Amino acid sequence: MQDFPIFKTKIEGKNKQFNLDDPKEAQEYFQYKAGEEISKIKKFMEKNTFIGYLLGKKGAGKGTYSKLFAAVFGNDKFSHISVGDIVRAVDSELTDSQKKEELSSFLKSHYRGYDSIEKILESQQDRGTTKPLLSTEYILALLKREIAKVGKKSLFIDGLPRNLDQVSYSLFFRELIGYRDDPDFFVLFQVPESILDQRIKTRVVCPKCHDSKNLVVNMTKEAEFDEKESQFYLLCDNPACGRTRMVKKEGDELGIEPIRWRLDKDGELIGKAFSLYGVPKVLLRNSVPATEAKGMVDEYELTPRFILEHTGKGKVKVSREPWVIKDDEGVDSYSLMPPAVTLSMIKQIAEVLGL
Repeated sequence: MQDFPIFKTKIEGKNKQFNLDDPKEAQEYFQYKAGEEISKIKKFMEKNTFIGYLLGKKGAGKGTYSKLFAAVFGNDKFSHISVGDIVRAVDSELTDSQKKEELSSFLKSHYRGYDSIEKILESQQDRGTTKPLLSTEYILALLKREIAKVGKKSLFIDGLPRNLDQVSYSLFFRELIGYRDDPDFFVLFQVPESILDQRIKTRVVCPKCHDSKNLVVNMTKEAEFDEKESQFYLLCDNPACGRTRMVKKEGDELGIEPIRWRLDKDGELIGKAFSLYGVPKVLLRNSVPATEAKGMVDEYELTPRFILEHTGKGKVKVSREPWVIKDDEGVDSYSLMPPAVTLSMIKQIAEVLGL
């Protein structure tokens, strides 16, 4: 395992506490602990842009951290581009004859590769978890199209590199898209597999809005107990869903095992990027050893574990305590709340940019 340092978010003399589940308080937290760095990055982004390549194992929370970053710095100056989202959007384009023709026309002008356009579009339609990944040249063309849509903004690119052979492409990507003067860097995530496993095993989804929550570490406001099935369940917070009962997804009880191959590949990529010279790195660690936590982080920055107790007639009492997990070395550790990890990201990006 690469040596990701523990980032100290605890600041001596700053003892104010925040509810990091509340978006408003999370923003106050960022200003309280990183106001100086935020001001410097905002000033930089008035006239300049950067590119950050996000690399982390599936389920590491890259999208969550990107949303928190965007909430601080604004979508007018910053954009998170997910290769996975781009590819999935193309699926719908291929069902519309006009959009398919527009995509083909774009590829004729911008795609350069070893497979014909017809073949790569066939690969797009036939792909699956057991099939080869789409060609790098095709992904680069789709990325160029997406970047043209969002305009010249600072970017987090999630999904490039995806294979070891794509690492070299990412090293020169800013030149490929014309961002010749942009600083670029890797943002590497280290999340213990025990956290990823538990997140999958205890997650639930609303069948109406498809929002995802978790019975252990990311609850909705209401929980109830099904006495017939002898199990707890959550009610969706979305008012449009009318307190719909959230349900488990089939296969989630297996945890990370069905995606073990993907996690191993992601781990190889992180190791490769970690060892590269010449590219700055932002190292984000989602856990802190229990023996070191008190001096490094504030208690409210620790991910809580929710404990559900049935009190009768379907009613549930909820209590909470810091969530203790084993890291990949078997050390008792605490998981960190997303804003605490994002705080580390903001401070490190300010340093990488030389601000």
